Amino acid sequence: MIQEKKISSGFIYFFGAFGGILFGYDIGVMTGALPFLQNDWNIHGNPAAIGWITSSLMLGAIFGGVLAGQISDRLGRRKMILISAIIFAIGSILAGISPHNGILFMIVSRIILGLAVGAASALVPAYMSEMAPARLRGRLSGINQTMIVSGMLLSYIVAFLLKGLPEMMAWRLMLSLAAVPALILFLGVLRLPESPRFLIKNNKIDEARKVLSYIRSNKKQIDDEVIEIQKTSKKEAVANQKTSWGNLFSSKYRYLVIAGVGVAAFQQFQGANAIFYYIPLIVENATGNEASSALMWPIIQGIILVLGSLLFLLIADKFNRRTLLTLGGTVMGLSFILPAILNILIPNANPIMIVIFLSIYVAFYSFTWAPLTWVIVGEIFPLVIRGRASGLASSFNWIGSFLVGLLFPIMTATMAQEAVFAIFGTICLLGVLFIRTRVLETRGRTLEEIEKIGEKQILKEKNA
Repeated sequence: MIQEKKISSGFIYFFGAFGGILFGYDIGVMTGALPFLQNDWNIHGNPAAIGWITSSLMLGAIFGGVLAGQISDRLGRRKMILISAIIFAIGSILAGISPHNGILFMIVSRIILGLAVGAASALVPAYMSEMAPARLRGRLSGINQTMIVSGMLLSYIVAFLLKGLPEMMAWRLMLSLAAVPALILFLGVLRLPESPRFLIKNNKIDEARKVLSYIRSNKKQIDDEVIEIQKTSKKEAVANQKTSWGNLFSSKYRYLVIAGVGVAAFQQFQGANAIFYYIPLIVENATGNEASSALMWPIIQGIILVLGSLLFLLIADKFNRRTLLTLGGTVMGLSFILPAILNILIPNANPIMIVIFLSIYVAFYSFTWAPLTWVIVGEIFPLVIRGRASGLASSFNWIGSFLVGLLFPIMTATMAQEAVFAIFGTICLLGVLFIRTRVLETRGRTLEEIEKIGEKQILKEKNA
C-alpha cells in the first residue's frame, strides 16, 4: 500500500525549482546596483574595477558548479541545495556591507556568492530531473530557464523600486535583499525529500520508495521506476570506470564533444550578458543620461526574457534545434551589427536606436540560444562521457560569462560602443556557421542514434 502523502508534489516542484529564481536574482541584481555603486565609490573612470566587481560572481560560479556536482554525489542534492542557500545569504549580506571603496572586499564577497550561483546552476536541474516523471523531463530545461529569468526580472523590479533612496543605501539594500529569497529557499528545502535516484545509488531503497510515493500515482509506477533507476545507476557506474578526460577527445567522441562544448561557449561569447549586466550603463553611454535614471530598461529586457522563455515551452518540440539556433543567431548578429552600420550612414540618428536593437536581440536570444544550449548539452553527449563532457561545457559557458562581464566595460572605455557590439555580432554569425557545420540535429533522435551519427561524422572527416 502506498504511504499517505505528507508532502505535495506541487510543493516539491516549486521549491525544487526555486533555486533558479535565486540564481537569476543574483545574476541580475548588479545591473541595478552598479550605477549607484559607481557614484557612491566614484569609480566611473575605473572600467577594470567595474568589470571585476560585476564578473567576480561568474568567477566563483566556474568553481561552484564543479564542486557542487561532486559533493552532491556524496552528500545528496537536498543537503547541497541547503548549503548553497546559506552561502547565498552570506555572500549577499557581505556584498551589501562592503566598506566604502572596498573593491577587493566586494570582489571576494561576489566570488563567495558565485560559488552558490554555480552550485544552483548544477543542482536545480539535476534535482528536478531526478524528481519529475519522465513525461515532464522534456520541459525541465525550459522551466528552469523561466525561473532564472523570472529571478532576473525580480531583481530589476527591486532596483527600480529602491532607486529613490540615497545612493549609499540603495545599492547596499539591492545586494543584501538577495538574502530574503535565500532564507525562503532554505526553509522550503528543509521540508523537501532527497531525490530517489540519490537514495537508490546509496542503497536506501525503502526511503526512495517513500519519496516516490509523494510524487507518483500508483505502486506499479513506483516499482517500475525503482527498477529503471537501478539499471541506469549500474550503467553509469560502468561508464564512469571506463571514461577519462582523455576519452572526451578520442576519435569516437570528439565530434560530439566539440559540438556540445562549442554551443555552450558560443552562447556566452555572443555577448548576451553584456546587455543583462550593463544595460543602464549602455543607455547612459548612448544618451548621456544618468545610468541610475535608466532602470526601466532592465525591466523591459526582463519581461522580454520571461515571455521568450514561455514561448520556448510552447515551441520546444515543434521545430528542429538547428533551425531555431540559426534563426536566433542570425537575428542576434544583425541586431548587433546594424547599429554600427547605421551610425556610420546616419551619424545623427536617435541614440536610443541601439537600445531598441538590443531589445530585438534579447527577444530572439530568449527563445533560441538561451534555453536550447542546455537542451543540446543534455542530448548530444553519449552516456559514457556525459558527466565529464557536461561539466566541461558548463565550465566553458561560465568562463565566457566571466570574460564578457570583465572585458565589456574595458572595451567600451577604449572604443565606440557600437564597435564593441559589432564584434559580438560577428561572433553571433560565427556561431550560426558553427551550428550549420559542426552540430548535428538532435530533436527526435535517441541518444544511441546521436552517438552513431557522431561516429560517422568522424569517419567522414578522416576520409575527406
